[in-house]
Amino acid sequence: MRMKNGELMLRSRDWFGRSGKDGFIYRAWMKKQGIPAYELEGKPIIGICNTWSELTPCNSHFRELAESVKRGVLEAGGYPVEFPVMSLGETLMKPTAMLYRNLVSMDVEESIRANPLDGVVLLCGCDKTTPALVMGACSVNIPAIVVSGGPMLTGRHKGRSIGTSDIWRFSEDLRAGRMTDEELTLAEAGMCRSDGHCAVMGTASTMACMVEALGLSLPDNAAIPAPDSARKVLSHLSGIEIVKMVRADRKPSDILTREAFENAIRVNAAIGGSTNFVIHLLAIAGRIGVPLALEDFDKFSAGIPLMANLQPSGEFFMEDLYYAGGLQVIMRELQAHLHTGCITANGKTIAENFSNACCYNEAVIARADNPFNEVSGIVVLQGNLCENGAVIKPSAASPHLMQHRGRAVVFENIDDYKHRIDDPGLEVDESSVLVLKNVGPKGYPGMPEVGNMGLPGRLLDKGITDMVRISDGRMSGTGFGTVVLHASPEAAAGGNFAVVRTGDIIVLDVPNRLLAVEVPAEELEERKRNWKPQPEHTARGYVSLFTKHVEQANLGADFDFLKGMSGSEVTRDSH
Repeated sequence: MRMKNGELMLRSRDWFGRSGKDGFIYRAWMKKQGIPAYELEGKPIIGICNTWSELTPCNSHFRELAESVKRGVLEAGGYPVEFPVMSLGETLMKPTAMLYRNLVSMDVEESIRANPLDGVVLLCGCDKTTPALVMGACSVNIPAIVVSGGPMLTGRHKGRSIGTSDIWRFSEDLRAGRMTDEELTLAEAGMCRSDGHCAVMGTASTMACMVEALGLSLPDNAAIPAPDSARKVLSHLSGIEIVKMVRADRKPSDILTREAFENAIRVNAAIGGSTNFVIHLLAIAGRIGVPLALEDFDKFSAGIPLMANLQPSGEFFMEDLYYAGGLQVIMRELQAHLHTGCITANGKTIAENFSNACCYNEAVIARADNPFNEVSGIVVLQGNLCENGAVIKPSAASPHLMQHRGRAVVFENIDDYKHRIDDPGLEVDESSVLVLKNVGPKGYPGMPEVGNMGLPGRLLDKGITDMVRISDGRMSGTGFGTVVLHASPEAAAGGNFAVVRTGDIIVLDVPNRLLAVEVPAEELEERKRNWKPQPEHTARGYVSLFTKHVEQANLGADFDFLKGMSGSEVTRDSH
């Protein structure tokens, strides 16, 4: 946007306000859709960036939400135009949806910049769709608001509530013979009972909470279940709000301040959010130009209690969070720790937004002075096994393993792990530390969610339910266990993690933020001199681009050439 004679000039006027041949072409081909001329004569043009896809089941209801957004845009005096971008289905895409997050962000960025849009509504739900759309919108920096798809209804199986976190339990029970294939099929039928993303505080719900905590959405966006009519109402209101944002010229850069990022980190600690929060928030900060470091996640999580009693760190589900009062209740309880003057999408401060929030169920949302768990947040580990850091989520881990020293059992890649994990001859016991290499950004490629690797079959038979596990990959936000993730530099980059060997002694000391291998520095250097990188995955296409330009996990795994904003200006016409 720009000002002329004290008035805000709509960006879309550079298309539809033109005279001569160019204006003729821009308007005439839009009018072929049955649009009256006055719709293109000065109304804000609002893009609805839709990640609907039948290959992204979490987002399968977005056509309906888009219609609700359109009604709101029209009511507020704007004109809505819906457009598709590549969609990332976490449950179906191989080798991992994370491989394509940066690609979608480019799709979003260029789709917004190249078209006559004054503002944009980002429809996102499944894990990577949210950070990808936010990253792309930040790089253009026109007014933008997020509408999440909402969590699905809580699953049901044999009279009890289940959610995605139970998949990992079911899997271990099946391998240990405590569950049959028939029982697993029954559970499968009861898991996903409605539209929406995972019903627990997994990555999708964490991302929805992230955008609400940052101020990029309307209040209550995070927790309203997908089938609840309130989700459509919120979509309608978001359509109204984006037109107001355009008229106020309220852009992502006005909302996404350093203080907003600090707020999001503290809120994430209080909800027991996914470790994937780290890698996505770092990438968003890099796009909007806010300095944010891996160490900040530890610093600003410190002293924040876990207030949300939600799986995988607790008992309840996202549906319960909404009916207990939603994220605004948690933010109100945390207000002493937050920058309450931060501006949000609706122009109000976060304090104004949560001022009337009420808790209706303290079993689901505990008070800050009487938390569900004193242990929360993301801990950042340092040491010679992760020169640039690694992360662990203590609330989902076993207390007795928070300080542990054990013998490494190393798997060089995911195929090595799958081949040997149930080998009766595998030399492993419950004190061992499982290490999985080459599942990082470059190594896999794409950094998949395999870090919470299943335990060896022989230990499952003994009733062991947790061990220390370390990788350069990620794990699902629905996962749990004493799992160290995002070890950086990854094995494929040739750091110390690349040369750890079976039999080395590894020390994990979470209270002291230490992850180390008891191998002399000189020997590690000698090993690295003899280390050989794995062969290139491919010499062509997107995967080749990805492996050449993706940054390490501690920097957000964005492309090195995408840092910062390019803005919204397009100086040349197409005709």
